[in-house]
Amino acid sequence: MALTSPVKEHPYSHLIDTLKDGRSKFFNPQKLNDPRYDQLPLSIRVLLEAAIRNCDGFYTKEEDVQNILDWKQQQNRAEVPFSPARVLLQDFTGIPAMVDLAAMRDAVAKHGVDPSLVNPKCPTDLIVDHSLQIDYSKWRGSQCGGQRGSCSKAACSDSPATSGRPAASVQQIENTPLLCPFHLQPVSETETALKSQEMELIRNKERLQFFKWCSKAFKNVNMVPPDIGAVHQMNLEYLSRVVQVTDGFIYPDSVVGTDSHTTMINGLGILGWGVGGIESEAVMLGQPVSLTLPEVVGCKLVGSINPLTTSIDIVLGITKHLRQAGIAGRFVEFYGPGVSQLSAPDRTTIANMCPEYNATVSFFPVDQVTLKHFKKTNFTEEKLELLESYMKAVKLFRIYEDPSEDPQYSEVIEINLSSIVPYVSGPKRPQDRVAVGFKGFHISKEKQDAQIPFLHCGQEYQLSHGSVVIAAVISCTNNCNPSAVEAGLVVKPYIRTSLAPGSGMVTHYLNTSGVLPYFSQLGFEVIGYGCATCVGNTAPLPEAVVDAIKQGDLVACGVLSGNRHFEGRLCDCVRANYLASPPLVVAYALAGTVGIDFEKEPLGLTSEGKEVYLCDIWPTREEVQQTEEDTVISSIFKDLRVRMEKGNTLWNNIECPDSVVFPWDPKSTYIRSPSFFSKLSIEVPPPQSIESAHVLLFLGNKVTTDHISPAGSIARVSAAAKYLLSKRLTPREFNSYGARRGNDAVMTRGTFASIKLQNRFIGKPGPKTLHIPSGQTMDVFEAADRYQRDGIPLIILAGKDYGSGNSRDWGVRAVIAESFEKLHKKQLVGMGILPLQFLPGENADSLELSGKERFTITLPDSLSPRQQLTVQITGPLLRPIISV
Repeated sequence: MALTSPVKEHPYSHLIDTLKDGRSKFFNPQKLNDPRYDQLPLSIRVLLEAAIRNCDGFYTKEEDVQNILDWKQQQNRAEVPFSPARVLLQDFTGIPAMVDLAAMRDAVAKHGVDPSLVNPKCPTDLIVDHSLQIDYSKWRGSQCGGQRGSCSKAACSDSPATSGRPAASVQQIENTPLLCPFHLQPVSETETALKSQEMELIRNKERLQFFKWCSKAFKNVNMVPPDIGAVHQMNLEYLSRVVQVTDGFIYPDSVVGTDSHTTMINGLGILGWGVGGIESEAVMLGQPVSLTLPEVVGCKLVGSINPLTTSIDIVLGITKHLRQAGIAGRFVEFYGPGVSQLSAPDRTTIANMCPEYNATVSFFPVDQVTLKHFKKTNFTEEKLELLESYMKAVKLFRIYEDPSEDPQYSEVIEINLSSIVPYVSGPKRPQDRVAVGFKGFHISKEKQDAQIPFLHCGQEYQLSHGSVVIAAVISCTNNCNPSAVEAGLVVKPYIRTSLAPGSGMVTHYLNTSGVLPYFSQLGFEVIGYGCATCVGNTAPLPEAVVDAIKQGDLVACGVLSGNRHFEGRLCDCVRANYLASPPLVVAYALAGTVGIDFEKEPLGLTSEGKEVYLCDIWPTREEVQQTEEDTVISSIFKDLRVRMEKGNTLWNNIECPDSVVFPWDPKSTYIRSPSFFSKLSIEVPPPQSIESAHVLLFLGNKVTTDHISPAGSIARVSAAAKYLLSKRLTPREFNSYGARRGNDAVMTRGTFASIKLQNRFIGKPGPKTLHIPSGQTMDVFEAADRYQRDGIPLIILAGKDYGSGNSRDWGVRAVIAESFEKLHKKQLVGMGILPLQFLPGENADSLELSGKERFTITLPDSLSPRQQLTVQITGPLLRPIISV
């Protein structure tokens, strides 16, 4: 970031130094001549450098610099600012920020200010990647004359016998004819990806037109078009800098993003983490992020890695250790001789899962492995020399084998890499690590062997508890890839398989290495570049499969190489979902069940009847690394840069308004100007006490942001569906909640719309609640709307870990919980929602709360962290609750 005042006025101008090239200036913390600097964790040194460089006496003060330098004493006590070098947005969480900026232009124009002055001050990258859906796969149906009743197949959904039912295996899209599941024809991989891309652009045209307008109207906004790559992969391959150079000053690259898995970039020695929409907008407009100076846990890696262990196996093992250690809200910094064994993809995969053990970051300082990685990207020799020279000059470069370089940490956790073996995580939470072959579904003994037959494509199959119906190798974590499978095994055709690489570069090295044709043979063809299955954009399962699951009340399973697998996210009828490495995803798809002991049971039989075991096809770690070494070359990254800058024909042909302010379409159901700017005021109102509030929801533990704000499909009986139907949309045009985040009318109706929400008022899963005054059960939105019309404020009661998961929320006045996920808590504060925490050892049950009481929360004129407040409940006083 450029200096905010002349160098001579900067309080730390005496720290300015010059590299050996004689051109690059930088602030050198070593010139403080303070022995505490060498003891700081390297992640804290990044915070210190940013505070020194941005010390303007307003947002960042000299006191902040001294607090960071005194980290050993001030950790977990002092609040400090951090000004990241850039902001990263993905389209689902990024579109509300861009809608807000567009609405700000309207607001300032009404006050006589030039609207073109409203722009992000901090460089902002927005990657359009989250809306990709699996509309087409390798096998599609041929047209049965385009009319219902025209097919002669008795079981076809278009036959006279079943013409009242929807197509069984292929989703009807727009005005395309219904397709017959009995007339399957292979589709080329190129055609599959192209058709999925076309459907994405057709379905999301309004959103994409708005994004294109943003890319032209706003300064400091870089838009990555759809079908180029997934947000985190783009951040790694194209957007990462390690060091930035602005106005002749060099400084560490850093980033905050509207996605909790922004931490993936920590694997390249770049400090970054996920923030809420309010925080990201503040950073975009030039304000720093405020954080409590964190404790830093040193994770020491020792031992040798098992040759059959993949990156995801390592991260699941580390997740288990760190989750048990209780490191929520802290930084994790890796060190020790074991780190040198991890490739850059290994490190980024480990860092990607950081939110699942509730750390803020998982930082891998730059070393020779990092430099080797960037040598293969678009970094020139000159830039690599500059990078290495600078990082060594400010002591941000590590030699992991040298213990004399080890800084001091708040706590040290040692993990022996040799103890980690292949694992998966699930069935509902990433931190629940289970061994390969796990069979636990809590099914009663008499029902465990249930077998439900069904017909698919004219052939009979059977489903049971543990049957795999979704298998997806997807973007964020497919850095480690399986070797070719040549044993003649096949995947059952009813299993929804897909391959969504993180970028075209991944597809390139999969193809060059010879792996891609084998993927395709097994049904894992490239469907496009985006998050797809990971955010719930899974194609509907064949109707016969859904019927069999419901008939037997089966625990059907999904297996994916992503980072999210909350219950019901992949598909509402798939109750158990597992995260696994790509080789295991393929293995489970071949086996057709997660109830397999890979060591003792074969995956299947060859055409000659020979049994094939997992060990026969499993790639060794050396094979994977050698493949990466041979195929991931610098020319691939150059091709990626060209492709990103040129875009694609469909994106380039999209027309957008040529205007300073956005011409809102009142008929649009995707993009809507938020109403809160109509009440824009220069004065900041004081905190408002909450008088006699009702409880909207009475929740238990582990309420995730998927429960709070679903990202997947919009159920036909939901409040959001009723709104869209009132706008004359058909169910096939609903799209997803994530795709409609630019319309607050949809998202408020989508709040707590999860079919898996467990509300104690209701006693069964579903997006319903009790309207206490009337005693009626209704949709959560309808109840909230009725309370609002009656002028009654609302709160939420919850248990432990409220808001775990992503960084989104659309809230109420207050949430009272036993504990919060840190990122979500910050988002609540940013939204003006008060997060209150029960005193230690207390909760709603211990206080004998029914949830039907009235709550009054009296607030002082100012609030501070961990301040104790007293809450009055229908007369008697409750013991103090801590404000957090």
